[in-house]
Amino acid sequence: MNTAATGAATPRRRPWLAFAVTTVALWGVWGALSPLSSAHGFPETLVYAVWALTMVPPALFILWRGGWALERSPRAVAYGMAIGLLGAGGQMLLFHTLTIGPAYFVFPIISLSPVVTIALSFLFLRERTGWTGTLGIALALLALPMLDLSFGRGAAGGLGWFVQSLLIMLAWGVQAYFMRLANHTVRAESIFFYMTLGALLLVPVALAMTDWTQPVNTGLDGPWMTAAIQLLNAVGALTLVYAFRHGKAIIVAPLTNAGAPLVTAALSLVFASVVPGPLKMVGLAMALVASLLLVLEPERDPPSPSSSPERTPLPCMSCSTSSHDTGKGTPAA
Repeated sequence: MNTAATGAATPRRRPWLAFAVTTVALWGVWGALSPLSSAHGFPETLVYAVWALTMVPPALFILWRGGWALERSPRAVAYGMAIGLLGAGGQMLLFHTLTIGPAYFVFPIISLSPVVTIALSFLFLRERTGWTGTLGIALALLALPMLDLSFGRGAAGGLGWFVQSLLIMLAWGVQAYFMRLANHTVRAESIFFYMTLGALLLVPVALAMTDWTQPVNTGLDGPWMTAAIQLLNAVGALTLVYAFRHGKAIIVAPLTNAGAPLVTAALSLVFASVVPGPLKMVGLAMALVASLLLVLEPERDPPSPSSSPERTPLPCMSCSTSSHDTGKGTPAA
């Protein structure tokens, strides 16, 4: 019997898919619940501070599972801090951008951050996919602006908001690329720890941007409810790190960015009877097809060890999930 043929016929395990779907589910529920914080009088800048704090428990948990083996090499610190600061810095800039620009233009622009990730991964990581994956990526990129697009009465004066929106898109796209790149040589536990540290470093900036002249809800439906909601975001960021570790960035980035709004829209429709407009319905349909195509894209054989950088072994997150990387040998929030 031909051994090569037998190996080709054997189904490949895809641990990245379990992590990516978990991210989509967590971020979809988070997206449906996140407006509750501001609706109950808890400002967005303080929401950021609470989110940064909710990153701590998952970071400590995975460090504990890994025997507190935190990497302290300059490369590990640089990658992790870059990922954390790019994500957190983009969020800080978004707070200011929304004060000077129209949200109905800002969000469609920054939703295209996977374009940056895909371009960098294609050029520098030499990631490739088949026709199914290519079509899925194209549909996801077309759908993303439609999921956030809304119409207002007019744009704010000046184009500073446009430049800032491009910078946010660039920051979050590069963040996802670094998340994939870092996973070549740095353990996911260390990456997420330094991501958390980077997010915490910008908490004072968020506090300084808070308008303390306005009343702040400090009750159970203020910071405590916000913490419960933002914990979904934090755990989703953790599973995203593992998705990028095992999967290709050109697949994981568009899948998670297009899939999460599907869950949010479904929950909003079921529990709040919120029916999306025609344009968003088209975007949701395209995102659904794109997600299915990206999930169904068959795995290709990884490159030979001689052409792939050495990687640090990763302990499995659960007994049912394979700890072996199925991608080429890794950017939230």
